[in-house]
Amino acid sequence: MVLTERQRAVLSYLEQRQRQSGVMPSTRELQQHFGFSSQTAAVNHLRALERKGAIKRQAGKARAVRLTAKPTRGGGNGSGAPGSNTRSVMDIPVFGEIPAGMSSPVDQEKDGCVSMDLQSAGINTHGRTFALRVRGDSMTGAHILDGDLVILENRPARRGDIVAALIDGETTLKRYTTEAGRPILKAENPSFPNLQPTRELAIQGVMIGLVRPV
Repeated sequence: MVLTERQRAVLSYLEQRQRQSGVMPSTRELQQHFGFSSQTAAVNHLRALERKGAIKRQAGKARAVRLTAKPTRGGGNGSGAPGSNTRSVMDIPVFGEIPAGMSSPVDQEKDGCVSMDLQSAGINTHGRTFALRVRGDSMTGAHILDGDLVILENRPARRGDIVAALIDGETTLKRYTTEAGRPILKAENPSFPNLQPTRELAIQGVMIGLVRPV
């Protein structure tokens, strides 16, 4: 099917946001970007793109838009045929926040999901994948900032991996390493101390990607 000029612009914006951050814009962000009079107008454009096979939407989720096969991008003359560029998009559950600072008590509840084009993000995952929102500045040396979403895979950690860890009953995001055969969780900011378990250390996930909300 053929897209209108405005529908092509909306689709291009969705693709751009997917490439840049891995997160689809909300209808409010679409409204603000294009100057629509209401969020309803943004929703109507998404519905039109869905009818024409350019995207798929999930009811009840603000950012649950998936790019599918690319329809013809031309004008209204009806020429051209739909393409078949299927995206490897995955809905990754977000389980609350994780401290990138001092550890804090465990409190993980599902907080929606983030839709990512794994191929564009260079992520190759084979296990259970989830996301956590970073709170704090102890990992800035690894370019992980407060408010970022870290994508993690549930698998054993290797030395040098950045991990979400349960240490003595509290959670934290740090780099996993060892010294004299003992595990250490290393901060990537000299203002924060490294952590060494006294009773318990369990790796909850290994970082495989990062999303920086825009």
